[in-house]
Amino acid sequence: MLAPGGTLSDDMTRTEFCLFTAQEDLETMQAYAQVFNKLIRRYKYLEKGFEEEIKKLLLFLKGFTESERNKLAMLTGILLANGNLSASILNSLFNENLVKEGVSAAFAVKLFKSWINEKDINSVAVSLRKVGMDNRLMELFPANKRSCEHFSKYFTDAGLKELSDFARNQQSIGARKELQKELQDMMSRGEPQREVGVRGRTEEMKKANLSEQTMISIIWTSVMSCVEWNKKEELVTEQAIKHLKQYSLLLKAFTSQGLSELSLLLKIQEYCYDNIHFMKAFQKIVVLLYKADVLNEEAILKWYSDAHLNKGKSVFLEQMKKFVEWLKNAEEESESEEEETD
Repeated sequence: MLAPGGTLSDDMTRTEFCLFTAQEDLETMQAYAQVFNKLIRRYKYLEKGFEEEIKKLLLFLKGFTESERNKLAMLTGILLANGNLSASILNSLFNENLVKEGVSAAFAVKLFKSWINEKDINSVAVSLRKVGMDNRLMELFPANKRSCEHFSKYFTDAGLKELSDFARNQQSIGARKELQKELQDMMSRGEPQREVGVRGRTEEMKKANLSEQTMISIIWTSVMSCVEWNKKEELVTEQAIKHLKQYSLLLKAFTSQGLSELSLLLKIQEYCYDNIHFMKAFQKIVVLLYKADVLNEEAILKWYSDAHLNKGKSVFLEQMKKFVEWLKNAEEESESEEEETD
């Protein structure tokens, strides 16, 4: 159908069974998809050629009318859902001219609607991840509109909220990985926490729309993964205390909320449980962070009473028993002093 350069060929002949002359509805497109499905199953050698032709058609979408594009989008979505095509064909939609004129985004709406209608958003997610395109959906828009907000509004308004949620989640995952790698690189170079930069991390958190709880989790993982830990239990605790002291200011900057402190406590519990040499270090790490004003007594008492994980629960609760009793007594003494003053 396409002549060189992507224009429609003059001597093109269409049969009465041509997709582009069919009715523009999902049921009709599903019938066409069945034909392609049966043909490819019967003649396996057609599979590769068919995929190449679809890629070519997507590259020259401007050669078709809006209605023809809609039909092709619906059919492509169904074929993707049924595994007749690889999601790598969507690379064609990132063509600069198609993106600039809004053709790619409009085509994607119809395509993803029929795909999700045929299967679900999980099918979309799995297929996109398989070909490394899960983080590229923003490229359906020109550079000046390539933001999470614009993407979210465009697809939510088009009735594809699950796709906008997926893209937002992917962007957040990407930002977390990038931030964690950057932190680990800086820490492994031995840069002090003032150079690791609290202010810079705060700005990155806002820009990537990450919560403080997510940030404290990233920072803890980065801090603990930039060291070659001693394999001896009695030495690793001392090493950990020394190491964590260096980053107490950074940890403190991202525990301004009770929920963040609790998130950090759970990360510490999980880490000490998963790394057997740290099993006896839990209490000393918590006390250090309490003294450094990273954790307060409320968060520690909440963790102890009902917010802890089951991982190593009995061991860690036993370790914390005396310290928790001391905290409770200190709290009671403080309350009685206040009453006497009143």
